[in-house]
Amino acid sequence: MTQAAMTTSIRRFAVLALAVLSAGPALAAPPAKDSAPKATKGAGDLDRQTREMMQGSFREQGIAKMDRLDQDPAQQACSAARAPSQAVAGRIEAQQLATVKWPSDGQYLGDWREGEKLAQNGRGMTWSDPSAAAARNGGLCYNCHQVDKKEVSFGTIGPSLWNYGKLRGVKDPADPASEPIVKYTWGKLWNSKAYTACSTMPRFGHAELLTEQQLRDLMALLLDPKSPVNE
Repeated sequence: MTQAAMTTSIRRFAVLALAVLSAGPALAAPPAKDSAPKATKGAGDLDRQTREMMQGSFREQGIAKMDRLDQDPAQQACSAARAPSQAVAGRIEAQQLATVKWPSDGQYLGDWREGEKLAQNGRGMTWSDPSAAAARNGGLCYNCHQVDKKEVSFGTIGPSLWNYGKLRGVKDPADPASEPIVKYTWGKLWNSKAYTACSTMPRFGHAELLTEQQLRDLMALLLDPKSPVNE
């Protein structure tokens, strides 16, 4: 475009812009005085429409079944338009805590090396996986947490897990003084809603996403003083 043509274009644009600005509110027609207010849909209607949309938009394929759309009462409460009240949240947490299954042999910690592999493994539960067996799944920890200072990429939805046990004073996980933190950590991994009603953390044990041994290994990663997490 030549300099003259560019100047002409700029002038035409300026004239057009001035005309639009001068028109002001006249560009928008005023609402009719006798127009009736539109009816608004209630929360129940919207919830029903959402369920119908979800049911109509998904289909079963491979290991992914339609029951993944089903919500338990805790999930329903936390998916509502308003967050549950403190009283309701307290009841949810008490109910979820009652579902926690503690280690069958009383052993909370496994091998932190295996736990580290699990923490960095994002596989599992996709429709193309050959099996829904928990032993095939990873822990996905890096998706939401920093696990190691050497990591260059990690999620920030959850808090950093770096020095998890060290910061909580766990020098010996077998020491009775460490029991409250050890049990809390197991419970949080098993069913996160037991401590935070609307937690977005997967309920690894409750939902059978990981085995008891896999949970022990993650526990070791978090609490074993020899784990790189606690260096």
